[in-house]
Amino acid sequence: MKSKRDPARQATGEVGYLALSDGTVFKGRCFGALRGADDPVSGELVFNTSMYGYQEILTDPSYAGQIMTFSYPHIGNVGCNEEDEESTRVHAEGLVVRAAHKSPSNFRATIALPEYLAQHGVMGIEGIDTRELVTILRTRGAQMAMMAGGVRVDPDDLVDQARAAGSMEGKDYVKHVTCKEPYTWDYLPWSLEHGNRRRLSPEKSTSQSAPASTSRPHVVAVDCGIKTTILRLLVDVGFRVTVVPAGTIAADIMALGPDGVFLSNGPGDPATLDYVVTPVREILGKVPVFGICLGHQILAQALGGKTYKLKFGHRGGNHPVSDQSTGKVEITVQNHGFAVDRASMEKLPDKSATISHFNLNDLTVEGIASEALRAFSVQHHPEASPGPHDSRYLFDRFYRLVMAAR
Repeated sequence: MKSKRDPARQATGEVGYLALSDGTVFKGRCFGALRGADDPVSGELVFNTSMYGYQEILTDPSYAGQIMTFSYPHIGNVGCNEEDEESTRVHAEGLVVRAAHKSPSNFRATIALPEYLAQHGVMGIEGIDTRELVTILRTRGAQMAMMAGGVRVDPDDLVDQARAAGSMEGKDYVKHVTCKEPYTWDYLPWSLEHGNRRRLSPEKSTSQSAPASTSRPHVVAVDCGIKTTILRLLVDVGFRVTVVPAGTIAADIMALGPDGVFLSNGPGDPATLDYVVTPVREILGKVPVFGICLGHQILAQALGGKTYKLKFGHRGGNHPVSDQSTGKVEITVQNHGFAVDRASMEKLPDKSATISHFNLNDLTVEGIASEALRAFSVQHHPEASPGPHDSRYLFDRFYRLVMAAR
């Protein structure tokens, strides 16, 4: 995958084009880093309906390989800062908005969105009718697209390149975003007083419910593109955490002495991840397992299920999900273009796993659970960031499951 992180000239309102593989072309103004005809932006064009949290979304590794369109018209109002990042860089290939705010108004802001994107070598384009664009994506489906700015850009050439880019199906982006070496994580969630710098003390607990770090249950998190808020919440709920690269074999994971294994979110087509699924299959039944988003799809495949590509995916902060065990409806954060095939899960032998959650918008599978194997997963994001916290109790559920098994 070609890197877009090299220093790039900052765009200053140059004309820019967004070309879709279906032949549709939008004309707008560039901001952030300028990418010209010789170095266009390429990715799957998707949309997100969230009204806030754009920085967390842009730095979510799950968006690797995708150009993000925000349906909310004004993006950048509160600026950007180091504390709201979900990883060390912007992973979205490009950004499409109706209007990019250039004079942020927030006491935590340290830089405006256009300058923030320029620092990360990422191009944005504004002045686009995002209502029309989202309608196209909902009607015709998410599709490959190209972006470029400057007088030398030929829109017809961009359309040809978008058509030649293929589809997100069959693409493995996990290998581009996973960590290179194992590491430990001991940072706690953000607070107004301490920001993101609060760390777990090895001598004492930070809460009444969580034991000191030296005696905490140990979770190994498989990094397929993990968000830092997930790691912070695992620590906050009572775990000590070791993160390992995607593809780490089962023997090496078990050699770390885990009390539980966590499967993270991440980008791309889950059907390409046999090198992640196989170790999980070998671990099932030995220690409790919890998966989120891509981790949910990995667990489903390890159990014998299948996945498929959605027409335009679920990306936003207001998706209703029903918990089948309680009947409770939760408003959830979603970010995925693939889903677990319901029929494949219902055909598993001896009902080794059950469907635990459904999306009430389209009845897609939102969660699975195996009591016998002490494993469960959800398609949505209980850590939110951004979004509602209806599902954060799932981290506590994982902690209780691990402690019971321990």
